[in-house]
Amino acid sequence: QVQLVESGGGLVQAGGSLRLSCVVSGRTLSSSTMGWFRQAPGKEREFVARISRSGGFTYYADSVKGRFTISKDNAKNTVYLQMNSLKPEDTAVYYCAADPTGWDSRENKYDYWGQGTQVTVSS
Repeated sequence: QVQLVESGGGLVQAGGSLRLSCVVSGRTLSSSTMGWFRQAPGKEREFVARISRSGGFTYYADSVKGRFTISKDNAKNTVYLQMNSLKPEDTAVYYCAADPTGWDSRENKYDYWGQGTQVTVSS
């Protein structure tokens, strides 16, 4: 079974930084596009960032561009989301997801999901 486990969330003040990690088991990291999504209270889940199988391409939502960086370490089977200059509106549960077949921002294209990790940014 493919499993994705996120970690690294927590409470941080506005302007601070956090790094989220997603450890993937059951498949190699190079077999899928890996994405990060988030869901704030009362809102639908939204795309945050994705990285290609090779690691050579990344794409970000406009709301996080210039502040967040997605990366991965294939040897550790781990995807990261470095979050800098955090804002209260970044508060959400952050999810790691895998898309084995495409290159897409739509959540229904991702087949595997982690349980989520809470990020809370105080003002």
